[in-house]
Amino acid sequence: MADFDFDAVVVGAGAVGLACGYALARRGLTVAVLEQEAAIGQGVSSRNSEVIHGGLYYPTGSLKAELCVKGRRMLYAFLDAHHVDYDRCGKLVVATTPEEVARLDSIFDQAVTNDVEGMRKLSKAEALALEPELACEGALLSPESGVFDSHGYMLALQGEIEQAGGAVVLSTPFEGATPLEGGGFEVRAGGEEPATLTSRYLITAPGLSAQGVAAAISRFPADQIPRAHYGKGMYFRLAGKAPFRHLVYPPPIPGALGTHYRRDLGGQAVFGPDLSYVDELDYTVDPDAAEGFYSYIRKFWPGLPDDSLSPDYAGIRPKIHGPGEPHSDFRIDGPQAHGIEGLVALFGIESPGLTSSLAIGEKAAERLGLAPA
Repeated sequence: MADFDFDAVVVGAGAVGLACGYALARRGLTVAVLEQEAAIGQGVSSRNSEVIHGGLYYPTGSLKAELCVKGRRMLYAFLDAHHVDYDRCGKLVVATTPEEVARLDSIFDQAVTNDVEGMRKLSKAEALALEPELACEGALLSPESGVFDSHGYMLALQGEIEQAGGAVVLSTPFEGATPLEGGGFEVRAGGEEPATLTSRYLITAPGLSAQGVAAAISRFPADQIPRAHYGKGMYFRLAGKAPFRHLVYPPPIPGALGTHYRRDLGGQAVFGPDLSYVDELDYTVDPDAAEGFYSYIRKFWPGLPDDSLSPDYAGIRPKIHGPGEPHSDFRIDGPQAHGIEGLVALFGIESPGLTSSLAIGEKAAERLGLAPA
């Protein structure tokens, strides 16, 4: 076997990239994770809901269905083992009109098919007994859903990689890679101290930069790079006491799960995200959007006081489906997809990517032909 600087290079030190690095480190490989920002988790991973998803909605046979449920189970065990804070508060999916009640039945059936534990159908009275300020005609309870400290999780992943002899290299953008004769890659890294390194394996998990990174790999087929779409979501924070203990979600909307409620680990209430497609990375929160949030939230919480919401933050999701198009599945493309041995390229890793991250790492290792850890 050729002598490489690292067994594997991973592009992107968000939750998914770090989870991929951890999966390889668990198999005894030395890993270098390249990150263009000056800290880990500064992209998609720092601008989301920090929700642990149960895995209710995703179509049978999809990667999202498989990896969300598997990843959630792995995630709770990892958080316990590494003493990372979380709240397994449970989630209510609420029907606010009689017409939506039938939609709950189909969501329940899909959740059971997906092997989501503990799902329950609740009558209006049962839902109100759990959350008296709620307005609904019925609900589903997913007791395995929760919220967690995603940054603490990423720090724990980084620690595991480094403890196994790997490195998370910050302020070091990926500039390109060339497959080598006989296997492996020459990887070009930029930054203040540009370097060229070699590795047996390469995994690209850079979130919003996935298409550009794939295009910078020699011989990567252009027709295997999906078109990128930016799905922007804004969040608003509530002044005053959080009204609910559970996560509260409406039934999904086209392209997303809908504007939902969560109580964060600090005890504050946050609503979001909404969804709009944008052409550039714009993280501003438009205060005028509050009007739409008030009307939407009052469908399930009529007691929302006037002037109680303030702009909080925005995130952008790396979608590979555009407005009006069907939901896309995760793309975890190994050699069978693009023809380059030793390479796995990830595309469209949006929600439930954070929940699924440990299982995504395992799937990437599987795509490389590596044995289970």
